[in-house]
Amino acid sequence: MLALHSMRSYELVLIGKGSLSDSLRKKLITSIKSLLKDSKIVKENEVGLKHLAYKIKREDKGFYWDFTLEGENIPENFEKKLLENDNILRHLLLRK
Repeated sequence: MLALHSMRSYELVLIGKGSLSDSLRKKLITSIKSLLKDSKIVKENEVGLKHLAYKIKREDKGFYWDFTLEGENIPENFEKKLLENDNILRHLLLRK
């Protein structure tokens, strides 16, 4: 019997602190990508700085990123690491 391994598709939306400098934002995205080293990043969209509907961690602006990922699975502790990172205000990880 022929076994087909289909890659799962995920969408990740991140909101980083709006007060971060460009170098810290780049370092943040690099660290996120290193956590996702087993997954293939199909699409990466840097949406940019937007006003938040309400303050989160005393921030009224957030920097948005949107990623489309493919892979067998997301690392077990990935969402825990996102929650531990103080520079990330919110995240949403969806399996498509």
